[in-house]
Order: sequence, then structure tokens, then C-alpha cells
Amino acid sequence: MPKVLLTGIAGFIGFHLARRMAQEGHSILGIDSLNNYYNPELKLARLKELGISPGSIRDNTPVASRIFPSLSFLKLDLADRDLTERFFKKETFSLVIHLAAQPGARTSLTQPYAYVDNNILGFINILEGCRHIHTDHLLYASSSSVYGGNVKQPYAEDDRVDTPVSLYAATKRSNELMAYTYSHLFGMPVTGLRFFTVYGPWGRPDMAYYKFVKAIVENRSVDVYNNGNLERDFTYVDDIIEGILSVLKRNPSGQPPYQIFNIGHSEPVNLLRFLEVIEDALGKKATKRFLPMQAGDVLSTFADTSKLEHYSGYKPITPIQEGIRKFVQWYLSYHSITG
Repeated sequence: MPKVLLTGIAGFIGFHLARRMAQEGHSILGIDSLNNYYNPELKLARLKELGISPGSIRDNTPVASRIFPSLSFLKLDLADRDLTERFFKKETFSLVIHLAAQPGARTSLTQPYAYVDNNILGFINILEGCRHIHTDHLLYASSSSVYGGNVKQPYAEDDRVDTPVSLYAATKRSNELMAYTYSHLFGMPVTGLRFFTVYGPWGRPDMAYYKFVKAIVENRSVDVYNNGNLERDFTYVDDIIEGILSVLKRNPSGQPPYQIFNIGHSEPVNLLRFLEVIEDALGKKATKRFLPMQAGDVLSTFADTSKLEHYSGYKPITPIQEGIRKFVQWYLSYHSITG
């Protein structure tokens, strides 16, 4: 099988994708900076699940998996131009899957430079690397956040996306424009994927569903923004992985060879209803603290996934009740919570 570079392997989606592809026998080099946007212990725990011993990790030194013979890990900061250039001079990949990024719309209001470093500098370094090694296909993660203040729903890929309401969204839209330019100038086959509110086991602690479960388990109040008048197109992580793999079945064609897809469940869920599903899964009621709308937030997200379905035949299918049940099971097990 062709050699794959997977960035952000210690992240939520990267971990799930690496495990699935390694199980299928793909030859994968995963890289991650292991930054402290959230507790790095969770990232190290994900790597341990992939057979990467945390104690063996050294900067810029590959570590082989003890579980998957075709998988290895390299700690590398993609925002470091010199290190990334040297890396691409030593390695060649037919497929690059770029999931590494600084996530979180709200945090981008207070830590803007982290988003410029990781999402802009890191991405241009990936684009340059792929250009010079003539990668057959670059697939990168975008976000539903690019739709920003759009009123029309469901969101479709050909909608205008020039009203971002957070710096995070602006960096993701910038990624899309940069990727298109490289595809146009250099004939680089590129696919962008706009993920819609991904959730599931091994998820990020800064996400609402993780915070809700944690607060309820710890008998603390749950912060409910905009008095619960929010909707999100929650998409289970396994559906995201299936969507990625479905797109990888063939490389983009056309002039330029560039494409972009939404991946979402296409069934927005009201925040209060979402909280009810969590309560049901935990068997415990939440104490709610209603708060106003937060800066950088949007009222609703809703994916039109007809383009992805037409292209690859795939459509996310996991009901919110099933996905939350699996997350709660993982959360209680990971945190050794019983009773």
C-alpha cells in the first residue's frame, strides 16, 4: 500500500483515523506537536492505544508502534518552517491527510497567534511540502465554522463563505483558499472536508458534550448558552472516518483538481434536546445555568451532504442517542467512574 502521512494523529479525529487505517494495513507515519491546548495526557493516552509508548517519544525521532507494524509516530511542530522543510526532504508520501490544527472558535478570540501559527503557517508548510514531493493527493480538514453568519440552510458547498464570526473560522476559510490556489497553480490534487460538530469516544475536553457529561457526573451546573436556543449538526466520529475513507477511494480530477465536501449528519439537534440525550445516557439530570450567546458562536449548523453522497455513496447514519451512549460509556471507563 502507498505510504501515508497523517498529521494530528494524537488528536481526536486523527487518532480514530489512524487506528482504522492501521487495522487495514496502511503504511502510516503520524505526526503531532502534542501541544497543550488541552491536557496532553489525553493525547498521550490516544497514542498509547495506537501502540506508541509515551516514554519513547523524542522530538523529531520516529517511534514505531508496538501494536501496528505499519504505523510510526513523529513529534514535529508543523509551524516550524525549517524542521518541516527538512522533514519533507527526507520523506515522500503519495497521500497526505492533514488534520493537525488549533481548534476552538471561542479560544481563537483570546489566543489569536496560536491560530495563525498552527492553522496558517502550519498549513502553508504542508502545502509547500506536498508540492515539492509531488503528492498524489492532499486531503485536509476544514470546518463548518466557515459558513459563519450565513442564514440560508442547509449549508451547501457552493454557498458564499465570506462572513466568518471567529478567527478560527477565518483561518479555516484561508486554508480552503490557499489549497485551491496550490491546486490551480501546480495541478496538486486536493480535497477539503468541512466537518460538522464531531463527537464520540476519545473526544476533546473543550467540546460542549464533554463538558456537559463532566459537569453532570461531578454534580456541577451545566452552562447553557443563548438559553439553549442553539442547534448543532452533531456528527459521530465513526461517520466522519467513513466519510474520509469514502473520499479517499479516488483522487480528485478536473481543472484544477480541487474539491470540497461537507461531512455532517444533516439533522440539527437543539441544545436542550442534546442535553436530554446526555441525561438519559447517564441516568442523571443536569442542573442548568442559562447564559447569553457567546462571541464567535452561531445559532445553528446544518450540513447539506448531497454532494458527498453523490460522489462517494456515503452518508453519516449514527443516531445521536447511540453516539452519546458510546461516548458516555467511554468517558466513565476512561475516568474510572463506577456506580
